[in-house]
Amino acid sequence: MSEALNDLAAYIAEKLDADIEESVVAYGELTLTVKAADIVDVMTFLRSDVQCQFVSFIDAAGVDYPQRRKRFDVVYHLMSPRQNLRIRVKVATDEDTPVPSITSVYPGADWFEREAYDMYGILFSGHPDLRRLLTDYGFEGHPLRKDFPLTGFVEVRYDDEQKRVVYEPVELKQEFRNFDFLSPWEGTEYVLPGDEKAKTN
Repeated sequence: MSEALNDLAAYIAEKLDADIEESVVAYGELTLTVKAADIVDVMTFLRSDVQCQFVSFIDAAGVDYPQRRKRFDVVYHLMSPRQNLRIRVKVATDEDTPVPSITSVYPGADWFEREAYDMYGILFSGHPDLRRLLTDYGFEGHPLRKDFPLTGFVEVRYDDEQKRVVYEPVELKQEFRNFDFLSPWEGTEYVLPGDEKAKTN
């Protein structure tokens, strides 16, 4: 498998030398880092080239690194059933610079890009319908950013008495707790079957 990935990495580097910033084979997967402006061309090549044939779009996700200047990575996973290989393609961006949408190459990327926009605030240019997917209308902020506050926001619920949706301050149903990670059965006054085995060691 590793030999096939190294051969594929060499082939892609030969064909797309100017578009690939980094190519790494690690943990049994090939990861390509691509410039945002070149992502559509790279994805088109990976899908259409006879040596690649990455025709299956698996998923796309955002990753947040707040300490970096380009704090977001958009990570795409593709699969080639013909080659029996998987590949990861990464693009770095910031809060203000949009990444070109790959929906023209992989229509299935539509909802994944909307999710990355909703959860992280990653912008995609050329997307056919870039609007929130998981959060509610009027929601402010992006919940999966590392600097998103855990309290102080509103939650939404349907009030049966008022017959409408109401906004209320977030109510945490359970206080934060410190866990000691001991067995929940310790401290009981009765002996559970099997306890005698644990005490003999």
